[in-house]
Formats: sequence, structure tokens, C-alpha cells
Amino acid sequence: MNLEEYFVRTGYKGSLEKQDLETLTDIFQHHIRAVPFENLSIHCGEKITLELEQVYNKIVRRQRGGWCMENNQLLGWVLKHLGYDTSFLGAYVFNPYKNAYATIMTHLLVKVVIDDKTYVVDGGFGVSYQMWQPMELVSGKDQPQAPGIFRFTEKNAIWHLEKVRRKQYVPNLNFSNSDLLEKKECRKIYMFSLEPQTVEDFHFQCTYLQTSPDSLFTKKSICTLQTTDGFRALIGWTLSETTYNYKENMDLVEFITLEDEEVEKTLKEKFNISLDRKLVPINVKGFYTI
Repeated sequence: MNLEEYFVRTGYKGSLEKQDLETLTDIFQHHIRAVPFENLSIHCGEKITLELEQVYNKIVRRQRGGWCMENNQLLGWVLKHLGYDTSFLGAYVFNPYKNAYATIMTHLLVKVVIDDKTYVVDGGFGVSYQMWQPMELVSGKDQPQAPGIFRFTEKNAIWHLEKVRRKQYVPNLNFSNSDLLEKKECRKIYMFSLEPQTVEDFHFQCTYLQTSPDSLFTKKSICTLQTTDGFRALIGWTLSETTYNYKENMDLVEFITLEDEEVEKTLKEKFNISLDRKLVPINVKGFYTI
């Protein structure tokens, strides 16, 4: 494991001398545009583990992506080795179909402190809820980014993250009412406290999420990647490409349905992913929006 190999993977060639917000943002953006948020291992018969060296080998050497416990663990390792003041936090993800937060802590976040200011760095959420810049931990402050307006609110030491999106234009009318489309303008994403967590605190969740029939990740095969002007996502056989603010206050969302034989070719061409085992796509309706 070495930082040089990681930066070759993400394409980052900037300075590493300063542990400042500008450098952190640049490193972070290279990560989310090179490393997909994906759960394909579950649908290829592979086991996802949280051992750091295995995460490193998967993402850096095998050119794969991962979910939050992999992406953010690797990001945390990189930032700590660069000298940043980092720690892990745990979040409870909001389920829009149940209109409730999860009852178990399944989302791993990175907290970074720079010049006495606290930031949340999350490279493991994907689709339109993926932040593009570290977010300052301030309650009630709108933080506009390319994906939309993010905002933290705090009450009784519990922090909530939400996002306000733009209108969406979907040229393919067959998908105009797709269950993958977020219908609400303002969407809750997750809640968390500032109690420090360790990777070991997520071992149960890692097993549960990839084995339980109640888990989103067993119901859908997901691969998403941020681009310079939006993101693309492959969920089951449905490929979507979103362009942020292609018109004033309007995002363009383009959908197509792939045939079985097109899935692996699309993973290579659109996400730079080559799988070692055969993928069995799945997309149970509901449970997930982009």
C-alpha cells in the first residue's frame, strides 16, 4: 500500500505539501470521479470485507469501486497519511419509501478538521446525493454545490444532512415516472452524531447489507460514478446519465435499458470496471432514487 499508487489510480497530480481545504477538495474530487460507488461484488458471488489491505487492492489495483465502508475507509487512510486530522463517524441513512431513518448505523463518514473548522468528507454515497466538496459542519447554512444545495441541521447533538435539487428534464418519456427518479425537491439523506467510530464498528453492518433480503444492496446491483458535469449510474439493466444544470435550474436525466450482453461492456466503457466473475444484474422496484 502506498500513496503514489493510489494517486495514479485517481489521476491526482497536484501538490501534497499543504493540508488545507483546497488540497483536500482536489484530492476528494479526483477520487469520486475515478472510483465508482458500487456493490457489484454482491451480485458476482464475491464477499465484501473491510480489511484495509483488501479494500486497497480492490479499488487501487483491481480498478474497482466500493460502497461507503470501502471508499471512505480508503479516503480516510490517504488523508491521515498526508497529515490531515481525520476520524470516522457513523450515519443512519434515510429511506424515502418508509419515510424514516434506518435503525442501524450503516454509513461510514470521514470527519476532517482544518484550522479549527470541522468538515464532513463523504466519498461513498453516489448518484445525485454525492457531495462534490467537503462540507463544513455548520447548522442551517446552505452549501451550494454542482449537484444542488446541501445543508446540515443540528438538534440535540444529532446532525441531519439534506439536499435541495433542481427540476429534472427526462427526454425518454418511458422513464418520466420511473421509480428511480426522486420526486421531492428537498430530500433527507442521513443523520449522525459526532461520536467517533472505528471500522470495527461496521463489521456487522457489512455482513448484513450484503446478505439480508431486506437490504437495498441485495435488491439492486448498483454502479455510479461522478463526472465533470454530473454523474452516470447503472442500476440493474437501467443506465442513466445526468447533466447538472444543463439549462437554468434544470438537470438533464437520460435513461436507456440495456440488454444482458450490453451490461459488462457498458461497465467497462462508462465506469472503467472489468469484473472477474459473472455479474447477475438485479433491480427490484422501489428502495432507491437517483
